[in-house]
This record gives sequence, structure tokens and C-alpha cells, in this order.
Amino acid sequence: MGSLGLKPINTNGQKNSTVVVIEQEQEQEPASPATRLFHTKNLNCHIIAILGCTTKINPDVIKKGLESTLLNHPRFSSIPVVDEKKGVRKWQKTKVNVDEHIICPDLDPDMDSPDEFLEKYTSNQTTIPLDMTKPLWEVHILNIKTSEANAIGILKLHHSIGDGMSIISLILACTRKASDPEALPTLPTSTKIKEKNDVGLLRRFCYYVWFLCMVFWYTIVDVVLFLATILFLKDTETPMKGGVGVEHSPKRLVHTVVSLDDMKIVKNALNLTINDVVMGMAQAGFSRYLNRRYGNKNGKGSSKTNNLPKNIRLRGSIVFNIRPSTGIKALAEMMEKKSKARWGNKIGYVLTRLPISLPDNPLDYIRQAKTIIDRKKLSLESRFSFSAAKLTQDIFGSKVAAKVTRRILSSTTVLISNVVGPQEEITFYGHKLAYVAPTTFGLPYAVTIHFQSYCNKMTISMAVDSQVIPDPYQLCDDLQDSLQMFKEAVTKQDMV
Repeated sequence: MGSLGLKPINTNGQKNSTVVVIEQEQEQEPASPATRLFHTKNLNCHIIAILGCTTKINPDVIKKGLESTLLNHPRFSSIPVVDEKKGVRKWQKTKVNVDEHIICPDLDPDMDSPDEFLEKYTSNQTTIPLDMTKPLWEVHILNIKTSEANAIGILKLHHSIGDGMSIISLILACTRKASDPEALPTLPTSTKIKEKNDVGLLRRFCYYVWFLCMVFWYTIVDVVLFLATILFLKDTETPMKGGVGVEHSPKRLVHTVVSLDDMKIVKNALNLTINDVVMGMAQAGFSRYLNRRYGNKNGKGSSKTNNLPKNIRLRGSIVFNIRPSTGIKALAEMMEKKSKARWGNKIGYVLTRLPISLPDNPLDYIRQAKTIIDRKKLSLESRFSFSAAKLTQDIFGSKVAAKVTRRILSSTTVLISNVVGPQEEITFYGHKLAYVAPTTFGLPYAVTIHFQSYCNKMTISMAVDSQVIPDPYQLCDDLQDSLQMFKEAVTKQDMV
């Protein structure tokens, strides 16, 4: 069969090497709008998931496991190409040499400062682009003992493969319960409150009319603010905000672990959700961190006095998967039976205000966060952002859409996400996991924060620009201390 005129995409300025592709029309899939955006220079984004294992990692076992699972997923056995005749980006099936994707450096298992080595290793990975002539993923195996694990696995992949929730679900589909090697992990489900049947029809009708009016109004307000952000509205230049070109700078990947049980204590005491507690922690942690940075800048150096300037505008971009999750069971069956399942990058984002202040009552942070989140739930901003990016892309092309998206993101200060993890301990191809710490890099932020639950723990994982955030572990401590502050406050409240 003759050549189809396909050329591998060159995002990083590298020379394209020879690649063997399966040149059959049925082995091609069109690239989604988000995939095309992530292959532009302005939004060349990657995902890194650090997996801490309780035992040494056997590379041969990992290789065999990948061959029977991930390689059966189309995105992990395809490369992005451009049809030179039509100028259309597609995913092209290719033959995969697993050995080229598993990187296992020869390391001294008894090295000094393994934690420092891990941080330098992962930071270095944020400066090394993936080879666009191969499927866009790598697995790094570091058989070194750190303070939290006996070995480290690192999954690095391009964001064009899928959205964060899909990727985490796919990783979980490759795992099994530690207590039952044949069973998939279970994820917590939200319980919906059943509506009372004795509510009158008139009252129910009035409620739905009022609800639709609120959705319409809040969506209009958010759309106006969204457009204002494109044109002129920017966050205050605080010590946390990145400058021009921050997306290209090396990132330090750090994380801390807090008790999910403590978060549930706060959640249950105040009748909240875990998301409310997460946003309250972010708001309180950022306020404490910035207060200290401003105090040091002004020569006061005290975190107990209020050093914050007035009227700080600090917003977070919160990513939403606007398509229903496929589910780990469906993904596991897809990889086992090589069947099809819903996949792609269908994500939107909302611009959320994070008030920076030092209130007398620490629970005011959570109350403010809940009010903001509840209002955002009544808005269609995430769907608007997705539709607006797609429309811009269809009319003006991927480069213009990427520039507009970058302008919006760079006008805010931080990217925040919260992903639900398994309720029990799990194994990754037979290797029991101690923690999971996912994060992203390549977006115009000096700090991105990802909350990932696992068993009774919540991992707070960050990618930071050390030129802007020189003390990332202090920011971790401020987030951790905020949760402790909330717990103490609700405990005192219950005792009164």
C-alpha cells in the first residue's frame, strides 16, 4: 500500500526521525480539538504521575503488564501525524517497542539523599520533551529507597493523550486491590439526596423556574468576566504569579500528604463536600504563604501580623471534565478485549476567585470557598470555555485558539484540580503503592496544585517555578497547617 502522505507532528523543534506506521485508513483517528491545542507551542502540556511503591520494582513485570494493558489502548500505540494533503491532524497506529518506553537507570540503591535525587530527576524531566515520532509516553523506574517508598515509578505522557481524569482512571484500570489481586479498585461515590415526593407541583415548578433563572444569570456574569479576562482583566502581580515564558521554565515537583480522615471531620462538621475543604485549604494556605512573603519583602518577617496589600485579585483555573467519566471497569475491559470505550480530551475550565485575607475565624475560609463553589455549580462557564475554544479553533485555527487560551490562563495565578482515588490499597502490576502524586507542566503557571486521594490520605502535589516559588515546601506546610487549623476550629466549635 502506498504512502498516505502522513508526517509526524514536530512540536518541540526536533528533527523527525524515521517511524514505522501501519498505513491503513482504518488505523487512523482524527485528533480532537483539545489534542490539536496541546500540540501547539503555547500549550505544549505534559502529565507526570509519580508512583511510590512499597517494594522494589521489577522492570520485566512492568513490561509484561504494559504489553497486556496500556499498549491495547489506541492512544498508547499511536503517534500524532499531519496529513500533508489535507493539513489535518490525526492519530496514526504504529508498532510499539516497549523497551524504548521503559527507562530504568542504573542507580546506587544506597545513595545519599535519595529524596533530593528524586526531586532533581523529576525536575529534569520537565525540561526534556517527548519524542514525537513514538507514542507519547514513558515509564521511568527508579529502584531507590526514599523517605516514603522503597522504589519509584514515574509515568510521563503528553496531555494530548487524554484529560487528567481519563488518565488517572486508565492508570487505576491497570491496578488491582492489594487484598484481592483479581479485583479492580473501588472509587467513592457521591450520595444524592432523594427529593421528597410530597412537595407540591406548584412549589416544584417555581423552584425549577428559579433554578433556571439563577443558572442563566450566573452564566452571563461568568461569561462577561471570562471575556474581560481575554481583553484586560488580570490577577494582581503577587509573589505567586508567574511572568512571561513561565511555561518553558524547569519545574520543581514536590508533594505533601495530609489525612483524608481529618478532611472528612471538617466536611462532616460543617456539612460540606471534600471539594469545599480543598478550596478552603487552598485559600487559607495561599493567604498564609503570601502574608509571609510580603512580610519578608517589607522587612517585617512576621507571619502573625497582617502584611497583605488590600484588594488582591487572585484567581484559580479549575479544570472540569465535562464528559461523563468512562469508569475504570470499562477501561479495563477495553484494554483486555481491545474493544472501544469513550476517550479523549473534553475539558473546560472555570476561573474561580480565591479571596486572600487573614480572618479571625479560620472557618471563614471554608465558608467563603463554599459560597463561591456553590455559585459556580449554577454556572455553565466550563461548557462555555470548551465551546468557545472549539469555535475559535474551527474559525481561526489551532494557533489562534491556543494563544487566546494561553492569554486567559496566564491572566490567572494558579491551576487547581482534585481527583478522587481508590478507597483501598492497590497494586500496580503486582507492586503495592504507597502514594500517587500526579501533576502537570507546560502551562503558563508558576504553581499548579493537584489533590489526589488514596485510601485515607490526600496527596497535595505541586509543580512550581523555583524562580517564583523558592520555598515550595513552605507552601506545602501552609496548606497542611490550614487543614489542622480547620480541624481544631471545628473541634472547639463542637465542644461549645
